[in-house]
Amino acid sequence: MSILIDKNTRVLTQGITGKTGLFHTRLCRDYAFGTECFVAGVTPGKGGQSVEEVPIYNTVAEAREQTGANASVIYVPPPYAAAAIDEAVAAGIELVICITEGIPVRDMIRTRYRMRGSKSRLIGPNCPGVITPGQIKIGIMPGHIHQPGPIGVVSRSGTLTYEAVGQLRELGLGQSTCVGIGGDPVNGMKHLEVMQMFNDDPATEAVIMVGEIGGSDEEICARWIKEHMRKPVIGFIAGVTAPPGKRMGHAGAIISGGQGTAQEKLAIMEECGIKITRNPAEMGSTLKSVL
Repeated sequence: MSILIDKNTRVLTQGITGKTGLFHTRLCRDYAFGTECFVAGVTPGKGGQSVEEVPIYNTVAEAREQTGANASVIYVPPPYAAAAIDEAVAAGIELVICITEGIPVRDMIRTRYRMRGSKSRLIGPNCPGVITPGQIKIGIMPGHIHQPGPIGVVSRSGTLTYEAVGQLRELGLGQSTCVGIGGDPVNGMKHLEVMQMFNDDPATEAVIMVGEIGGSDEEICARWIKEHMRKPVIGFIAGVTAPPGKRMGHAGAIISGGQGTAQEKLAIMEECGIKITRNPAEMGSTLKSVL
């Protein structure tokens, strides 16, 4: 099993005719069951055309009606990406994954407000996407480094997601699903929601959780883990090993009033029973030590 996506997911690409959307849709279709999974593209004004044997529609609603798509991946430029999320949600798409970086915060605030009461789940923006190894990848992650297995990964950092996966692979440990939730200050699913899904997934035996400085999402998730998680979790916070005068993390990593620092997050995570590492090169070995 897996969480969020599998080989039965049907995906449409919003912005498929752009350079980035076309490039990554091609790579996703070439991965595992991607040819069957990616069923439509959406670009206003180009309905009726096709690219890479994928039919293009003018609207998400039309694409969903014609193909049964239940997931969308968005490569629309920043000024229009929030509106693309709105359109997917309004069309009833169950999972919306927004890869786009640089969406104005005010746009995302409006979009999150409009999503209240919706059944749609949002991953991102500014994220690498989601992959269930051996079945489907939706996003920009390098598919070849992933392999099927029992370890879940949830991360705010795309680069550190790949680092964790690479270390797991070297240790012979595959992944159930890897979820890059993105590091923007206003985004969709948080660590907690993903962790709850991993906890309920019988195929996931342990989880790597990667956070970043700023905000309180990791602390909230850690407290839930202490009370409810039935599986081992190891944690790392980006920023803890940054060189002097530099900061690792996204623009959303805002520290206020001394809260949201890497040390504070790690201390709370450790108090809550999470096995932490302060060295990003030891995420894989730390995970293996708790199995």
